Amino acid sequence: MTTPVQDKPTLSFWQIWNMCFGFMGIQFGFALQNGNVSRIFQTLGANIDEIPILWIAAPLTGLIVQPIVGYFSDRTWGKLGRRRPFFLYGALATTLALCIMPNSPTLWIAAGMLWIMDAAINVTMEPFRALVGDNLPKKQRGMGYAMQSFFIGVGAVVASALPWMMTNWFGISNTAEAGVIPESVTFSFYFGAVVLLVAVLWTIVTTKEYSPEELAKYEDPEVTLAYSNQGHLPFARIGVALLGLGLLVLAAVYVLSLGKDIVFLGGALSVFGGLFLLSNSMQTRGKTQNGFYTVMSDMMSMPSTMKQLAVVQFFSWFALFAMWIYTTPAVTSFHFGSSDVATKAYNDGADWVGVLFAAYNGFSVIAAIVIPLMVKKLGLKVSHMINLLLGAGGMLSFAFISNSDHLIYAMVAIGFVWASVLSLPYAMLSNALPSNKMGVYMGIFNFFIVIPQMLAATILGALVRFVFDGEAIYALSLGGVSYLIAAIAVTRVTYNK
Repeated sequence: MTTPVQDKPTLSFWQIWNMCFGFMGIQFGFALQNGNVSRIFQTLGANIDEIPILWIAAPLTGLIVQPIVGYFSDRTWGKLGRRRPFFLYGALATTLALCIMPNSPTLWIAAGMLWIMDAAINVTMEPFRALVGDNLPKKQRGMGYAMQSFFIGVGAVVASALPWMMTNWFGISNTAEAGVIPESVTFSFYFGAVVLLVAVLWTIVTTKEYSPEELAKYEDPEVTLAYSNQGHLPFARIGVALLGLGLLVLAAVYVLSLGKDIVFLGGALSVFGGLFLLSNSMQTRGKTQNGFYTVMSDMMSMPSTMKQLAVVQFFSWFALFAMWIYTTPAVTSFHFGSSDVATKAYNDGADWVGVLFAAYNGFSVIAAIVIPLMVKKLGLKVSHMINLLLGAGGMLSFAFISNSDHLIYAMVAIGFVWASVLSLPYAMLSNALPSNKMGVYMGIFNFFIVIPQMLAATILGALVRFVFDGEAIYALSLGGVSYLIAAIAVTRVTYNK
């Protein structure tokens, strides 16, 4: 490793602005997906307890795509640079998927389009996280991630409210005949596709990247990973445990006649167990010079900061996924009194959820400005803990607020926790990662976003069906408890300041 003479040059405010601007476009696609896919599924005939398993495409795709993209982007260098080729190809694919999604004629085509759309979003999104670490000196990385949170909020404010705006500002209908997606949703997806492509292209055109040789020159010799790819890694032990647990779950499904969502959980655990056993076989035979083994061994050898943050991320994202899946059915049923997708009450409630999602993203813009001040005064850990506690209160309050208009107050808390989750864990983690592993480790860090989402998608349906008697509002309460656990876990994180 080359000892650097100095840290990377400081970038101007507008250089950081341009570098992060594409994230606004990505969030247009992400927010349209989060705010409307459950509505599309229900319109095309999905029952409420089927929604989580239909959503499983999103986290599963991220689990597969992000580490692969991170691994290859670490090793890419061409005319567009290192990360920007992935921005371009992912943005083109996402734009196409956004145009097709609201025209899905059947439920299973819509589920397949969700899979494709989320894969494309992940191809674009993952390198943006690594780009901040690539281009910014240590002292500016916090600002870079806060800027990304700012653009996420700005993009999501508009995107989440688009169906409501289409109806109330432009007179486009928010209802349609049975089995047909309302035009307000369809036109929102078209508009979002254009914004996403333009925003990502702006970052591609205005942002330069360091070559691998330049990054090596600026590498910090004090940044050491708490891992080694040499020596024996306990793949076999973990693989056997996961495979055994997966088979036990599948046996319970058969004996107890549990739902297909639990079947997926058992199958996923078994597959992961098999992947660990395959890694052990490669390790035993010395077949370690390949991307699959590299990702698996890097995951096993994570820095201690990353392991500690993994717990925080797990419970934070379980809560977020519960909110994204169940806010529409919870609000339409609990606050608007209808679960019938053909009624005006249901569609008014679904539109109001879009406004609420726009509101929390709007408040996250303010939070992205306030949080750096909190960090300066209180530090990263305390600031993140406070925001996680705010998120817990916001989620729990849904069950106690009877007037749907007053739900807007809960969105203030949700906005702060959303901005915090998108920035402060990365600020704590980034200085523990070297430039030649930035992409793959950001991809692996996504595991602890994806795994809780997969768990939520597989067990929340059963919980709502069997424990909560079909009342989706209690899934939001469970999300609030999950935030409380994350707030406790963050107090145990140690990181390089």
